[in-house]
Amino acid sequence: MKTLAFFDTKEYDKTYFEALKEKHGIHIRYFEDKLSAETVSLAEGADAVCVFVNDDINKAVIERLYQMGVRVIALRCAGYNNVDFKAAYGKIHVVRVPAYSPYAVAEYTMALLLAVNRKVHKSYIRTRDFNFSLNRLVGFDLHGKTVGIIGTGKIGQIFANICKGFGMHILAYDVYPNDSLGLNYVSLEELCEKADIISLHCPLTESTKHLINKNTLSKMKDGVYIVNTSRGALIDTEALLDAIRTRKVGGAALDVYEEETDIFFEDFSDSFIGDDTLSLLLSMPNVIVSSHQAFLTNEALENIADVTYENLDAFFAGETLKNEICYHCQKSGGHCSRKEKGRCF
Repeated sequence: MKTLAFFDTKEYDKTYFEALKEKHGIHIRYFEDKLSAETVSLAEGADAVCVFVNDDINKAVIERLYQMGVRVIALRCAGYNNVDFKAAYGKIHVVRVPAYSPYAVAEYTMALLLAVNRKVHKSYIRTRDFNFSLNRLVGFDLHGKTVGIIGTGKIGQIFANICKGFGMHILAYDVYPNDSLGLNYVSLEELCEKADIISLHCPLTESTKHLINKNTLSKMKDGVYIVNTSRGALIDTEALLDAIRTRKVGGAALDVYEEETDIFFEDFSDSFIGDDTLSLLLSMPNVIVSSHQAFLTNEALENIADVTYENLDAFFAGETLKNEICYHCQKSGGHCSRKEKGRCF
């Protein structure tokens, strides 16, 4: 029986992975700690490791895992910006769950937009104090507004369909436009200039880090609303705060935060958070911050467990790794052998 070292474990993870482990013949050692250079020794004796979005799979971690005999890292998520693929290439295979539930994330994106626009978070708090005043709760119709969607992969596509149902006009930006979707693709500059609402659905790469910055914010409409359910570092948070203060940004709904690694998914309700930037965001009346929960549905969690086990089964059986990603997969024009050999190396 193969052993899996499972890092950054939450109760909901165990519920779905425990239900399927006998079927796949994998013994799991669960750790609440995130994988890092300080905790990698916990994987001693394991055949594989399973990690999530805020684990730090850097070069030192890769080297130590390789020394311990680990040959596969299973990401139970779609994003992979936390992995040093250059260090992993030729040593450790990296597999992921590319689409556990795009509907979950897209639907939550609309939920955040509706909440921040219609001040649902504020009215909820008021009525619990028996305050039924409607003062300062005015929002706007989504119908007829222009939404700019940055990133038109599966999540972006589904969010676009949801927006169509609201009668919204859609502008799209993607480095790789998909003409079959029937979306109105424009430049990033034009999207910023014309959109009433901007929603981020692209991966975090070197080229997309701080895609929303002082310059792009300056091109946006006064009072623009920004929603981010993708990766926190797509937005320069300090620039966003300045734009909120000057009312350039009318509202922001963020399910991710660029410095979330040591904060999100944990309970700090009885302690202090030493992050002044996040504290400022949370204090803004026109900002909603949630803790990276857009993916969190029963369907998504079941799919994550299913696909993670399938990825591991394929690896240990020597089969094609259809969900593998490597250094060459990410490099434009780079050669990856997966199509010929079924694996990246």
